[in-house]
Amino acid sequence: MGSAPSVILGKRLADHWRSYEYCAVDVETTGLDLRKDEVISVGAVTISDGRFKGDGNLYAEIIPAQSPSPASIAIHGLRDVDLSKARTAHDVIPELIAHISGKYLIAHASWVEKAFLSHRLSKYGQKYPKDVIDTAALARFAGYAESDTGHEPSLEFLARKLNLPVYTPHHALGDAMTTAAVFVALCSRIEQKQLSSDGEQLTLNQLLKISKS
Repeated sequence: MGSAPSVILGKRLADHWRSYEYCAVDVETTGLDLRKDEVISVGAVTISDGRFKGDGNLYAEIIPAQSPSPASIAIHGLRDVDLSKARTAHDVIPELIAHISGKYLIAHASWVEKAFLSHRLSKYGQKYPKDVIDTAALARFAGYAESDTGHEPSLEFLARKLNLPVYTPHHALGDAMTTAAVFVALCSRIEQKQLSSDGEQLTLNQLLKISKS
């Protein structure tokens, strides 16, 4: 197998946010213990020119070394029997790297994706991008989520608050699609407010700064 394309980008960040290609990513895991839990499914949805499609996206299930915990099964519904025909991480991760290469990553409460994908990407000589757009942070900035609750806003809650469809909750591809829809809606609303106040268009650099705040 040849080397996978790099996920690291080095483009200018000052152009209008619609000028870039993005990829909304979501993972489901056997639990949240980084010492022993694993990724068991991944979804990735491409956003181009401020739009995303329901086809041409990535969804893959990964057979784990250990069984999903009862608590995680209650959330995502993936049991041992459901994963018996899943592919290995060795098959799936290079495919994910190829899918996200050249795009800016979007995730909801992005620490989960960073925590579980960083080590897996490093096995293939890749680094998890430092510039990731977090829809939870965008929601707080735009006033659609409280900033002092001590927990991240629910993705489903945000989608409904923005009058958007919720695609198959707690399914990696469904959540990635909902994240993509929430991202586009929040960017549009942040820009509308910005244009009315100072006449400036929203840039990728501004989105990244908001995500880090």
